[in-house]
Amino acid sequence: MTFQGFDRISVDTATMSGKPCIRGMRLTVQRVLEILADNPSWDDLRKDYPELEAEDLHQALAFAAQMLAGDRILPIDRSAA
Repeated sequence: MTFQGFDRISVDTATMSGKPCIRGMRLTVQRVLEILADNPSWDDLRKDYPELEAEDLHQALAFAAQMLAGDRILPIDRSAA
């Protein structure tokens, strides 16, 4: 499942216990935030995770900010397509 406005954030109950992840990878939004909190260098983060793209990081930060603001983030129902 992905979220409206966040096409790079996905949730799958079979991956990382259903936590929001970056593009279905085994890299959670939470882990990205933890890494950036310890070392705010995006270049260092991307050295450790070369598959990450700048937009992945932007969406992870925006997703977390929106969640903390208490805004509803609506899932996109792909089964209706």
